[in-house]
Amino acid sequence: MPSVARNSQKSSLKSVDISSLEATNAYVSLVKDQEIVEVPELELESGAVIQNFPIAYKTWGRLNERGDNVLVVCHALTGSADVADWWGPLLGPDLAFDTSRFLVICLNSMGSPYGSFSPLNVDPDCGQVYGPEFPLCTVRDDVRAHKIVLDSLGVTSVACVVGGSMGGMVALEWSVTFGRDYVRNMVALATSARHSAWCISWSEAQRQSIYSDPNYLDGYYPKGKQPVVGLSAARMSALLTYRSRNSFETKFARRSPSLLHQQKSHKSLDSNKPAKLHEHSLAIHNDGHSHSKKHDRRNSESSDSSSGSVKSMSSATSSLSITSKQGKAIKPAQTYFSAQSYLRYQGKKFIDRFDANCYISITRKLDTHDLSRDRDEYNEDLDETLESIQQPSLIIGIKSDGLFTYSEQEYLAAHIPNAELKKIDSPEGHDAFLLEFKLINEYIIDFLKKNAKEITQSPPRLWQDNTNREIMKNSLFGEAEEVTNW
Repeated sequence: MPSVARNSQKSSLKSVDISSLEATNAYVSLVKDQEIVEVPELELESGAVIQNFPIAYKTWGRLNERGDNVLVVCHALTGSADVADWWGPLLGPDLAFDTSRFLVICLNSMGSPYGSFSPLNVDPDCGQVYGPEFPLCTVRDDVRAHKIVLDSLGVTSVACVVGGSMGGMVALEWSVTFGRDYVRNMVALATSARHSAWCISWSEAQRQSIYSDPNYLDGYYPKGKQPVVGLSAARMSALLTYRSRNSFETKFARRSPSLLHQQKSHKSLDSNKPAKLHEHSLAIHNDGHSHSKKHDRRNSESSDSSSGSVKSMSSATSSLSITSKQGKAIKPAQTYFSAQSYLRYQGKKFIDRFDANCYISITRKLDTHDLSRDRDEYNEDLDETLESIQQPSLIIGIKSDGLFTYSEQEYLAAHIPNAELKKIDSPEGHDAFLLEFKLINEYIIDFLKKNAKEITQSPPRLWQDNTNREIMKNSLFGEAEEVTNW
């Protein structure tokens, strides 16, 4: 009977005690059972040299004797190394990320608060967290740091690298930086060869939301007092780019949120409703203003109702008993909708799991993404750079994606010599790469059966964990969350 492996793949690099990071990073412990190692040194693209910095990762499956059955999965913008959380239905025996034949590994990108080098780490030069002084880290810096970790695990080559959105950028960088001799196959979903002006603009709008929060303090906010209102607003803006207009219209339309969803979005259900017309008007006008102060122009005094958390003012649009001068009851039109409650809920959920300086750092990383940057061997020409990718490549695009458009996927497939293009006809927009599990699973399995036969046709080796493979409706780290019943 074959043995059943359960342990994570061990690195020859020094292990980092997670508790040593928790003093300044409350988010690192959210990722269970990950490994964190200390990378001795790396010169970043900028020329800055970082030393003894952490990189977090998780593995599933076992490395074979040749060290070449490795499948690298690259996470999206605010994801973690826990593939089981956001792509769980693809992970397991005989699935796309076949744990019985591959060593599946996901490494956390720098700038993220989930264990790798980030603004929440302590700067050895001053003994304080880096905060806004954290050095710029690019996608290219990530793959070079991650390669050091793979070397420490005994990896001799990568059978395939897979990623969507920002993860797709990382997959493309792996392929260009290390070539076909090391990275033998590549799968990129809903991504781009360089970040577009449209995407850069969305990143800027989100950062400006954070900067506008009075608690931001140029990024020097104290622990436990981050600019939650600005970060929540940034997340809400991002969510609008992840779905399509039709997706929101289908799921929300102009429906009112249920009481349960109002509670989820921290909508106040206080029965003490305003008694005067001007109070009702003020409450409607500022509904959703998270740090509102109870100003009254009829009273020179004002009381601060801010509690440092995202909590909406009471709605004044129901059970309104105010009357007009003519004696008729006043009943304002509906001003609070299900779509609003969903965005507020997601904003609240996000501030509980992410840091504002980290969010700024990783959006800057997106903006810097350009495969051809400083590649003199390809004349810094994007077409030439893509033509250098000789690996068999699977490009998957989403027809309704308004963030990383389908035309960008067509461009990738047209310029990568050995690429095939697959389309997802989903109304869900960009998030479809985290929702259309069945189709993506089929596409990747077919691709690997054709281009990684030596591994996919090898006898399975049992590997066991306790991960639930169901679609995760309450994913902590994934960009997408199913909202059909909202």
